[in-house]
Amino acid sequence: MATIPDIALNDGKTIPQLGFGVWQVDNDKVTKVVATAIEAGYRAIDTAQGYDNEAGVGKAIAASEVPREDLFITSKLRTGDQGYDATLKSFMGSLERLGLDYLDLFLIHWPVPAHDRYSDTWKAFVQLQRDGRIRSIGVSNFLPEHIERIIGDSGVPPAVNQIEVHPEFQQRDVREFHARHDIAIESYSPLGSGAVLDNDTIARIASKHGKMPAQVIIRWHLQQGLIVIPKSVHADRIKANLDVFGFELDGDDMATIAGLDRPDGKTGSDPATNNSLW
Repeated sequence: MATIPDIALNDGKTIPQLGFGVWQVDNDKVTKVVATAIEAGYRAIDTAQGYDNEAGVGKAIAASEVPREDLFITSKLRTGDQGYDATLKSFMGSLERLGLDYLDLFLIHWPVPAHDRYSDTWKAFVQLQRDGRIRSIGVSNFLPEHIERIIGDSGVPPAVNQIEVHPEFQQRDVREFHARHDIAIESYSPLGSGAVLDNDTIARIASKHGKMPAQVIIRWHLQQGLIVIPKSVHADRIKANLDVFGFELDGDDMATIAGLDRPDGKTGSDPATNNSLW
């Protein structure tokens, strides 16, 4: 079983660098999928209120023989539940559905800036952390201006920002901002929602190392110090995505992948304009 390295966070805690995501996994299927991931060796599980599968994830955690303290469980606040009081109530709902006493990481899923609630929401996160209900607090899909505002309003920086990063959308300028502020980046859609798996350049590098394209892409994230949370519902791929510690991409590989970055490579919504409440 692979030993997954930890990434140090700015609040003194750590997070496994390679975790398992469950976006778009139905609640009635997610229990088996998460159980498979934990058995394979994953210890970090990433869900969200908006995925509507926290209860199923909780069943897998409850049935696991791995001690709770050895697991790292992340969830995210539904955008319609932003605001100080609403956040406190909504968070307790996540704990109940997951069957947990605390979360290792809780994220504001989107800033939804037009509604202007994310700063008050962040203050509720800070309070929940002080109360010991959340070990680490962070954000998702936040742009630098959103992060600067919550730091200015609360004095507390996020430990993590979960954003879309993959070889065709590398966000190097944004990553430099996070490095200056000691905020860890967690890559979602790390395979470009599957699109990057068909990239010919990635395929050539994979062939060179005797690996699959997904393994090369995950390795690329790891070697840059990014936290990465690939998703699969297939047991063989769940295991294969963890088998990324027995090889290393060389300088030529990394330079070649750096050249795959595209201005139009984003597959998800724009955080500046996504203001839907759900």
